[in-house]
Amino acid sequence: MKKTAKKNNFLMQGSVLAAAGIIVRIIGLAYRIPLVNTIGKEGMGYYSFAYSVYAIMLLLSSYSLPLAVSKMISARMSRQSYVNVSRIFKAAMIYATVVGFAGCFITYFSAGLFANLFFKTPYTEFALKTLAPTIWIMAYLGVFRGYYQGHATMIPTAVSQIIEQVINAVVSIVAAHRLSQYALEHQKEASEVSSYGAAGGTIGTGTGALSALLFLVLLYILYNMVYKYKPSLDSKFETYKEITKILIMTVIPVIASTAIYNINGIIDGAIFGNAMHFLGKGSETAENYGVYTSEYMILINVPVAISNALSSSIIPVLSKFNSENDKNGVQNTIGSAIRFSMIVAMPCAVGLTVLAKPVLGILFKGADVSVELMQVGASAVVLYSLSTLSNAILQGSSYMGIPVKNAVKSLIIHIIALIIMLLVFKMGIYGLVYANMIFALSMCIFNALSIKSLLEYVQEIEQTFIKPAFSALFMGIVTFLVYMLLMRFTQRLIVICVVCIPIAFLTYFPALIFSKTLKADDIVHMPGGGRLVAMLERLKIM
Repeated sequence: MKKTAKKNNFLMQGSVLAAAGIIVRIIGLAYRIPLVNTIGKEGMGYYSFAYSVYAIMLLLSSYSLPLAVSKMISARMSRQSYVNVSRIFKAAMIYATVVGFAGCFITYFSAGLFANLFFKTPYTEFALKTLAPTIWIMAYLGVFRGYYQGHATMIPTAVSQIIEQVINAVVSIVAAHRLSQYALEHQKEASEVSSYGAAGGTIGTGTGALSALLFLVLLYILYNMVYKYKPSLDSKFETYKEITKILIMTVIPVIASTAIYNINGIIDGAIFGNAMHFLGKGSETAENYGVYTSEYMILINVPVAISNALSSSIIPVLSKFNSENDKNGVQNTIGSAIRFSMIVAMPCAVGLTVLAKPVLGILFKGADVSVELMQVGASAVVLYSLSTLSNAILQGSSYMGIPVKNAVKSLIIHIIALIIMLLVFKMGIYGLVYANMIFALSMCIFNALSIKSLLEYVQEIEQTFIKPAFSALFMGIVTFLVYMLLMRFTQRLIVICVVCIPIAFLTYFPALIFSKTLKADDIVHMPGGGRLVAMLERLKIM
């Protein structure tokens, strides 16, 4: 019963964060439509180039703080060592101040270097400078999110993410419009107008982060009012020097693995920009890269939010099982997480392939290029989901350095593949899609081999991969036939989506049940699963 409760909590906490992640990405998709219409695809290109630098600086400075802080606080909370919890928080805030300032300073004063030397797009500089202060804000935000996750709740993180994205959406659109108008009124050239609009979009990012931080600060005051009156049962009080050392030793491997795993974004931009410039197609660089990042990749990342959430919730669970030397708990947790991730990722990949045209057509104007990118690259959803989750499995099992090594090998393969695709086969923006799929696939393979050898985990194939794949394929065939039938009667994309998406769900879920991919024990541990199992049993389906 105890293990069942742990499993249920693991899936429930992951589901809370996953739901928030999906909401955040849907809001992101929604506000990108008016943002693209305001600043144009060239402006989105500048925005994307700036954001790729911001992302890597965030990774190097504070991206790993939620994980590190949550692991440290969780261990002390289990011992009711509240004094040490408080000291960890204070030490982490000092660390955030240092690395946040450093990231902000470097980004601001190196903006021209990145824009001119790396991307060959000088107008990226303005957007990058306005993004720089957000790095400092995000460092503090990471500490607060880790603090609450260490208290075994994902709800504050989930709510803060939604607040952050809502404010980001509103401010981005308003600021982009006003700065674009300002540039037009002062008779700036077209590219400069686009760069002003891109800067407006980045202002929204900072405002959203600041709003989320203020919410978590308020919540912290309430938390502190409760915990400061509880006696600390741990007799050993750690010094700030000891805590800081542990924090740094926890943060560094995570920074290294995450940075290498995600650095392909800035490398992609640099290689793509220089390759197009070398081939005499420099004028296409910003627009094509904007389509890739702001239409194709942003939609791919919506379903990947499930695996990101599972990754956050699985790390403390695996850490606990490993500390207790509970091999069965480790094996079952890994198996459940991977299977749940694949059950979600596979139909999403198939659905995005089949419905690429109506979905992207509704979201973006003139989405012909992004539709083709999605049709050839939707399977990246499965690869990114699995590679992200396998990273977390290794990190949660205290093998921090292994994802780093695997990421380095995958990155080398990725770079070689990308250069060949761009310069030899002249595949243009499609080269980015295929090269990133190769990177994610390499990570899946290397991580799987590491998990097998280090954790003695034997991957189950049929229930985890084969049955979900066939169920998703069946769903795709039915959805495609309905899509083709609807096209005979209407060309309205919204009507097609409203009909096809529910049919896809109503086809896939029964396929999982009848193929026995999902069993009662699996469903009951999901949010609302008990009621669903009871209903299915009454209908004699299960």
